[in-house]
Amino acid sequence: MKNVLVTGAEGQLGKCIKDASISYENLHFTFASQADLDITNHRAIDRYFDSNRIDYCINTAAYTNVEKAESDEKNAYEVNANAVEKLVSVCNNHKTTLLHVSTDYVFNGKKKSPYIEQDPTGPINVYGSSKLKGETFITDRSERYFILRTSWLYSQYGHNFFKTILKYAQEGKDLTITTEQIGTPTNANDLAVALIDIIQIGNQDYGVYHYSNSGEATWYDFAEKIVNLSGQLNKTKLAKTNHYRTFAKRPEYSVLNLDKFESVFNKECEHWEKSLESLFQKIKSNS
Repeated sequence: MKNVLVTGAEGQLGKCIKDASISYENLHFTFASQADLDITNHRAIDRYFDSNRIDYCINTAAYTNVEKAESDEKNAYEVNANAVEKLVSVCNNHKTTLLHVSTDYVFNGKKKSPYIEQDPTGPINVYGSSKLKGETFITDRSERYFILRTSWLYSQYGHNFFKTILKYAQEGKDLTITTEQIGTPTNANDLAVALIDIIQIGNQDYGVYHYSNSGEATWYDFAEKIVNLSGQLNKTKLAKTNHYRTFAKRPEYSVLNLDKFESVFNKECEHWEKSLESLFQKIKSNS
């Protein structure tokens, strides 16, 4: 039986992986929260790997607050880059395959067609830069890795755009949402399954991949779909704006090309609207 360590287990993706893991009886999962395993503590990582046989490590631990990272650069790099450097070293020593989640924000957003894995990177904020540095540590120093760049992650867990819009819609608040950025909302439950499936099939086509739901949208499009599906359209007024001030710069266009992932893993990425509908159904059935 393959042993799988999931770091950052209390984050939204970690929780989605925990939910999905129930369907994989031939894999043994260990879910480590920050309290269980702080990946910025190098001694703790060494001790953990020395004491446990780990075949795969899915690293979901990350500093994800894009706005705060601009004024908290040191901590963003500590989690997204320096900790990853140590994790790579330990995985190499223990012959552990690393699955690492990265971001569409490694690109500058100037392209007008979906980004492929080979496109030049050029992050325009601290968050993107710190994630790219983590990627570089992996690609330069490891041979047994999968990096999955994803985009606009949301789920029923944690703090994210989906949950915020849903809360405001239920409260009947008026919302002004930007149309400045184009990307792809990605259901973290789908990403969780994609990560586990890579392990399940034992694929060794290591490298960098783009994974998201398919299609593209503005944040306004995403918000409108959430409000519609929530049944609160008559209660909430939605307005568009083409300029929304933020501390951190965002890529204007960050849609990812999914061809490589779909081809190598023989897996079709579901359209973001359909996946969002599925999440509403899941929440309703669990309520």
